[in-house]
Amino acid sequence: MNTEGQIYRDLQKHLDRLPIGYPATESGVEIRILEHLFTPEEAKIATQLSMIPEPISRIYKRVKKTGMSIEELGQLLDHMVYKGSILVGKKDDEKRYSNAMLAIGMYEFQVDRLARDLAEDMVQYIYGAFGREMYRTKISQLRTIPVERSIPTPDKYQISTYDNVREIIENASGQIAVANCICRQTKDLVGESCTKTDLRETCLLFGDGAQQYLDWGIARSITKEEALDILKKGQEAGLVLQPQNTQRPEFVCCCCGDCCGILVTVKKFPKPAELYATNYYSEVDSELCTGCEECISLCQLDARAMVNGVATVNLDRCIGCGNCVATCDANASQLRRKEVESLPPKDTEALYTNIMSKKVGKWNMLKMGMKILLRLRV
Repeated sequence: MNTEGQIYRDLQKHLDRLPIGYPATESGVEIRILEHLFTPEEAKIATQLSMIPEPISRIYKRVKKTGMSIEELGQLLDHMVYKGSILVGKKDDEKRYSNAMLAIGMYEFQVDRLARDLAEDMVQYIYGAFGREMYRTKISQLRTIPVERSIPTPDKYQISTYDNVREIIENASGQIAVANCICRQTKDLVGESCTKTDLRETCLLFGDGAQQYLDWGIARSITKEEALDILKKGQEAGLVLQPQNTQRPEFVCCCCGDCCGILVTVKKFPKPAELYATNYYSEVDSELCTGCEECISLCQLDARAMVNGVATVNLDRCIGCGNCVATCDANASQLRRKEVESLPPKDTEALYTNIMSKKVGKWNMLKMGMKILLRLRV
């Protein structure tokens, strides 16, 4: 392997240690994606970053042997942030940089600036090796919550805040923005446009994430009322509401089984419901079902089938999105709450700590934490 090739392979191995890893493939598609997102110089610098956000002064101690000045490093890191290949945040008014996962992360940051060759490589990787990696720990980065019209009236007063899309929007603090769906944009570019909807502006972002997208010019600012209107249109199209799997999500996506990397991948498993964080499931009253088959074509997870003229639900595949309930004129479909509630992690940090702990084990997680602490002291 030539020197440049080794740089990208080193970065692949480095990123594979993140909570959602970056597995190698026989085709080498993962290297082609890195070549799209990083120059060789940027790839080398990215291997010196951590999943823990760090100030430039600390990062520079690890890269100064390259002869690069701290000012040059700052410019390079900021350019990588602008390209969407790494993350940046602020603490005590100081920028802190860290590695980004492919998804949710670098891939989503390419919205509105995605080239066709990168789109083709993303489809191959996300629907293959990377898709399997996303479900390796069975802890999903997203959760499914019911569309508003599907919740039985008594339950509307009991539903948990993190399962109530209206409350998620009402409780959102700071900036709110909407971006185009990267998944549908990808499928458009490869000539496989969505068959479920013509909607493209369906990704809602809140707070710092929304501001970052606005700074990049890949989203537009909206009000809470506009956000609710976008969600209403998504529900009318039968899209699945997928917020981040946390108690205070930083985004909500409106997804379809045609294009969404998460849904397309999970549908390939025999029991998708086991891999999803959801508190609801659907059932059918056979005496009320008229056999219209509307729910069959609508279901994004292929959880519906007709048996003797009556709709049935495969509970191994149902993730409780509620779209079948919202569109059933006969009121034959109903949502039911699971006996044991799935409580999402408190925040983003807790979510990925849980995923990482499940991935490597608690003992290895402790050792990794010690190594990071020692590294941060340097």
